[in-house]
Amino acid sequence: MPGTKRAKIKIGTKVKVVQKQDQRSGKLTEGIVSKLLTNSPTHPHGIKVMLQNGVVGRVKEIIE
Repeated sequence: MPGTKRAKIKIGTKVKVVQKQDQRSGKLTEGIVSKLLTNSPTHPHGIKVMLQNGVVGRVKEIIE
């Protein structure tokens, strides 16, 4: 499931994010959301979040 809608992402959700430096390669990092950083209800490139390990990136995939 794509991560473009803020309502679908909660703290504790397992997601795959793309970090700023990995945008060209498309490398995804998996983790659990600790903080939502995007305030708008949707974002075309994915909602920006912080993972529990401190990684910041845009959600590309929500893991069910």
